[in-house]
Amino acid sequence: MKRLSAVVAACAFAVSAAAQDLKPGLWEISSKLTSPSGELEKAATEMQAQMADMPPEQRKLMEDMMAKQGVKMGAGAPGDMTVKTCMTPEQVARNEFPAQQGKCKTTSQPRAGNVLKMSFTCTDPPSSGDAVYTFVSPEAFSSKVVVRTTAQGKAETMNMNAKGKWLGADCGPE
Repeated sequence: MKRLSAVVAACAFAVSAAAQDLKPGLWEISSKLTSPSGELEKAATEMQAQMADMPPEQRKLMEDMMAKQGVKMGAGAPGDMTVKTCMTPEQVARNEFPAQQGKCKTTSQPRAGNVLKMSFTCTDPPSSGDAVYTFVSPEAFSSKVVVRTTAQGKAETMNMNAKGKWLGADCGPE
């Protein structure tokens, strides 16, 4: 269960890495993850069931742990999640975001109009992928990301469609 939440968090944070030319501040990214094998959805369903069966105190500890990573699993279908992340003006200007520090390396192609294509490689958890971001405005974007990783010793490809929206300039307490 910890491995799945780490992969989900890494994938979701990879979305924020393309946020150049967007407003700095608090962002909410809503994602839908799917996998051709169906293993991701199965693991997410099992994780949701395990969390639902936990005593309230234990469930709160797990939710708090995930929240510290900015992850809130959706109440909807397996693979739905919402991530909140703060992007400072300096991070936006340098295209450097908290999720990238020490864990992911991102390579962007030149932006063409409102579309940015990029590739990434992460070390924790080990994964790589490609993404296409469409900037709707300085306060909104959509993305399609393909992530390649290993789950339970088998190569796995995950697809993530996401929408990001700017919530405001104030990120709240750090």
